[in-house]
Amino acid sequence: MWLKITKNYSPNFDIPKRSKKDIKLIIIHYTGMKKESLAIKRLCNPDSKVSAHYLIKKNGDVIVLVPDLYISWHAGKSSWKKYKSLNKYSIGIEIQNPGHDFNYENFSSKQIRSLKKLLKYLVKIYKIDFKNILGHSDIAPDRKKDPGEKFPWKSLSKAKLALWHNLKETKLKKLRLINLDLKEEKVFLKNLYKLGYNKINLPKSNFNNVKLIKTFQRRFRQKLINGLLDKECLVISKNLIKK
Repeated sequence: MWLKITKNYSPNFDIPKRSKKDIKLIIIHYTGMKKESLAIKRLCNPDSKVSAHYLIKKNGDVIVLVPDLYISWHAGKSSWKKYKSLNKYSIGIEIQNPGHDFNYENFSSKQIRSLKKLLKYLVKIYKIDFKNILGHSDIAPDRKKDPGEKFPWKSLSKAKLALWHNLKETKLKKLRLINLDLKEEKVFLKNLYKLGYNKINLPKSNFNNVKLIKTFQRRFRQKLINGLLDKECLVISKNLIKK
């Protein structure tokens, strides 16, 4: 792995160290701030009480903020599969991007190249399942949107660094906006459980949880984020659980 890496340590982490075996997931974030310098300042400010292990700058350079074996404060209230409060079990990667509140933009090709190199290294060192490389919104769908619908999950999946479906766009478009019946809605919900979305974050009945549906769409149906369940979402979920 060749990356331009610098160290700018944040004071925001837990002591003592964890073991390598504790690291089960990688969580990808965007910084959600207008300027890179402001993001770095916030992640290193003890008053902010947030941090991450890595930050990838716009030019692709990587900053180490917290060493891997220390627990950084990036996930917040979160869950995935059997894991809760995911800071303990994860490595957090921030990517500079202003996010939805400040003219959300495409991630640069340099950022994604660096990210792939970093992910390959982390997956190898900590033996992380590619299905456990997630977005912040996956683990906290009730409150987070990042890294958002412009994040290239499909590109990562081609390098076996993320989960993605293998369905053709032409087929999926024909299923878009076709409503589901109650039985199909329940199948979709069960599929979300199987993928790893925790029941804590899911509605107890029907699908009035627009945030959850949008989370799924931002991750797996990025061309239309409308918060409405349809046949396309169901078919994608069925395909994903077979991976």
